[in-house]
Amino acid sequence: MENHYQLNNEQFLNAFKNATLPPKLFNHEAHLRLAYLLINAYGIDEAIKISCKQIIAYTGLLGASDKFNKTLTVAAVRAVYHFMLKSKTDNFKNFLIEFPRLKHNFKTLLAQHYAVDIYNSEKAKTSFIEPDLLPFD
Repeated sequence: MENHYQLNNEQFLNAFKNATLPPKLFNHEAHLRLAYLLINAYGIDEAIKISCKQIIAYTGLLGASDKFNKTLTVAAVRAVYHFMLKSKTDNFKNFLIEFPRLKHNFKTLLAQHYAVDIYNSEKAKTSFIEPDLLPFD
């Protein structure tokens, strides 16, 4: 399998939940897709809980628990949600076309919210740090 788009939304969610999604397919874009689908299915609050739980389980099964970053995960879900509120589309591919910053300038986007380096902070990995510059919606 070359990319996560070869799976329909249900297959993608199940493969991730069951940790059968090949790690090479869980890239930044797939992380955004997970957030998008979970928000659509469960709403923002549950999407945050489920994404954290599933990413912790997924990285744990892969022996890569150190890769999980709670602040980054929550921030990604909240960023996706922010743009979903403005979106005119009902599918993920068009959503990324509509808001390319999510895919191509994500670090710059988060830098508008955080002065602290959430990518390398041990605290950010284990607990959610609220934005210190600009709050999320």
